[in-house]
Amino acid sequence: MASIADKYIINNIKYDRRVKLTPEDKLEIHKVYKEGLFSQRELAKIYNVSRRSIQFAIDPKKLEESKKRLAERGGSKIYYNTEESKKAKKEHREYKNKLLKSGIKLKEVA
Repeated sequence: MASIADKYIINNIKYDRRVKLTPEDKLEIHKVYKEGLFSQRELAKIYNVSRRSIQFAIDPKKLEESKKRLAERGGSKIYYNTEESKKAKKEHREYKNKLLKSGIKLKEVA
């Protein structure tokens, strides 16, 4: 069943819980890694993300290549769990409704 929240997208990184690294974080990671101050694993611990996320922040081309290969394989339906997906969608809708009720502007989609 569709929800009012489905008509909106969160267009602010501050409120989008799916975004783990901000553009500023990515620039800092790229800079620090190139200087050789930290390894990818150390940066992953510092930023509380996976090493793969750090790798993508350092080299965005790898992310695009990874997405392309995933699309060629037909997506990630292999690991799809219907119940978990329903639960995640419900929680995300509730979160968006909470943002709307608190007066935070979200971008409306057609």
